[in-house]
Amino acid sequence: MNRLIRQLKPYPMEELNRIKASLKERGIKIYDFGTGDPKEPTDQKIRKALIDAVPEVSQYTSVAGRAELRNAISEWFKNRFGVELDPDTQIIPSNGSKEAIFHFPLVFIDTDQPEKNKVIFGTPGYPVYERGTLYAGGMPVPVPLREEDGFLLRLDKLDKSLLQETKIVWLNYPHNPTGATASLQYFQDMLGICREYGIILCSDECYTELYFDEKPPSALQAGIEGVVVFHSLSKRSGLTGYRTGFVAGDPQIISEYRKGRASFGVATPDFIQKAAEVAWSDEEHVEKRREIFRRKRDIFLEFFDKIGLEYLYPQATFYFWIKAPEGMSGEEYAKHLLQYGIVVSPGVNFCAGIEIMENRCSSDYFRIALVPTVEECMEAVRVWEKAHSEI
Repeated sequence: MNRLIRQLKPYPMEELNRIKASLKERGIKIYDFGTGDPKEPTDQKIRKALIDAVPEVSQYTSVAGRAELRNAISEWFKNRFGVELDPDTQIIPSNGSKEAIFHFPLVFIDTDQPEKNKVIFGTPGYPVYERGTLYAGGMPVPVPLREEDGFLLRLDKLDKSLLQETKIVWLNYPHNPTGATASLQYFQDMLGICREYGIILCSDECYTELYFDEKPPSALQAGIEGVVVFHSLSKRSGLTGYRTGFVAGDPQIISEYRKGRASFGVATPDFIQKAAEVAWSDEEHVEKRREIFRRKRDIFLEFFDKIGLEYLYPQATFYFWIKAPEGMSGEEYAKHLLQYGIVVSPGVNFCAGIEIMENRCSSDYFRIALVPTVEECMEAVRVWEKAHSEI
């Protein structure tokens, strides 16, 4: 087995699942703010489209996807970001964003060119950027994100020698786990650096549709050449279990990626594509979801201010990035909350595995995902307040 992968800690969400199972066995009521898998029902129109599309005879589908779905995505992207994408050459449907992000380095990391095999991403961050790199034989380079930089990945502060050896940069704004957002000017600045050093700019835009203030931009608004974006219906439309999204951008990169994806067995089933087509073509259900998450967010804004926990104000996503009480690490506070059935994700879960292996990771933070219903959130804060008073 790949040595580096063998040394990584278990995928953090799997660890959370084991902890939750243990709590259930002990009869403790669980308020799960750990895994980002909201409970709101999937819109009826989308469910009906999927059911109606289940065929009598099941057959293989193409990795290129249905033309109708690509057209719907193209239309949505133009309406949302003002960017025109050719549905035939610039869009590929994917099974959510995770598998597409994981597979991307397998196509574009050339193991015969070790002088250009580095992949840069921010930490704390989504674990898949690192793990996909390791499986592809590339060298992951986690870059600590600083509160003073607004948790933005600043390529302009990195050594030129590192940039010269980099093949891929992952940006993720709105950001998981902090909820930080980025401006269009930021994307323009980072793209300029990537083009200067021959780096593919990959932008994970899974959370652009969960916003509370200004609409977050897409990296493709900064430019097309050398840019690939990854979108998903998991959070926008509550389709986490459907596993459906898309990859879009530079037509040359998309062409090469499509060829590689034909080897991975990731063609999306037709009935999922039909449901996705309906989801991308409708905004009403998305607006309703945003309003629900705003209500949840406001509950916790008031609660954290009341008990005195510091947090990054969430302008987007359904996450809070919170600093543990003084004298405690995020992990210690998370373990304390577990005794009361409150499940949160310690900040260490979002450190890169290489940082952990080299003892370069410590975190005063923890993350909550606004997963429970509005009513459960109101109930949870009462339990949490008691837990917090008994530290």
